[in-house]
Amino acid sequence: DGKVSEGGLNVTLTIRLLMHGKVKHFMLPGITLKDIFSFSQSGARINISEGTCPERIVTITGPTDAIFKAFSMIALKFEEDINASMTNSTVTSKPPVTLRLVVPASQCGSLIGKGGSKIKEIRESTGAQVQVAGDMLPNSTERAVTISGTPDAIIQCVKQICVVMLESPPKGATIPYRPKPASAPIIFAGGQAFTIQGQYAIPHPDLTKLHQLAMQHPPFTPLGQTTPGFPGLDATTPTSSHELTIPNDLIGCIIGRQGSKINEIRQMSGAQIKIANATEGSAERQVTITGSPANISLAQYLINAR
Repeated sequence: DGKVSEGGLNVTLTIRLLMHGKVKHFMLPGITLKDIFSFSQSGARINISEGTCPERIVTITGPTDAIFKAFSMIALKFEEDINASMTNSTVTSKPPVTLRLVVPASQCGSLIGKGGSKIKEIRESTGAQVQVAGDMLPNSTERAVTISGTPDAIIQCVKQICVVMLESPPKGATIPYRPKPASAPIIFAGGQAFTIQGQYAIPHPDLTKLHQLAMQHPPFTPLGQTTPGFPGLDATTPTSSHELTIPNDLIGCIIGRQGSKINEIRQMSGAQIKIANATEGSAERQVTITGSPANISLAQYLINAR
């Protein structure tokens, strides 16, 4: 324990982080190649998973003191970005630095402790907020552990989590979480193809050429429909309905203040969206989406994004 509090143990550990955001040239949002070099100077090996996914796995391997040093650099870098984003912002309360660890599910029980005793102890002694996800990440036997707080609180929290992981090694084989690329919806408008990213329609030249080719060669017909958000689309596609359920505690962020968000989704997608009233004893709300397949696909994407 004395050695851990001083920042080091004579062992090598591997810690996995899950990060969101668009990554260009193997860099994370707000993190440059210079930063990655700085992290590697900590003595830890830093690896960022490849691919075109909206999520990346960052693997940090090394002696515990090097891992703590790397986490310190990452947490401080994230705090710098938060401070920079608040410079011209009207937001008064500063959001905490938040990191997500990826931990084998077989170790999460030790991290939580009997009746939540261990996780409560970590929260109280470090001042960091720690949440262990109830479900495993898709196609894996790993769970996300979210840590929020000041950089110092996060470092102290990571130290304690490392001790738990050393004392309780994974049981059995671990299937690691591998993020999968997100498929963006595609729409065709005014003879051009667009992929939907967030709230923006991004022109896609290659798909535009295919679309124009299809227009010239029957029996292909243009995909699309008339929508308020994207005028000029063909209205010949038959309509259908699709139902999905949304937990009650998430329905607010779908509807928005005075229905602003759901109306925005209706306008952007061109779909009719009906949200059923809350049913007594049910933890979910029924949502019915009506429109063409493209309408429904876009509405589903925007709802999931919310």
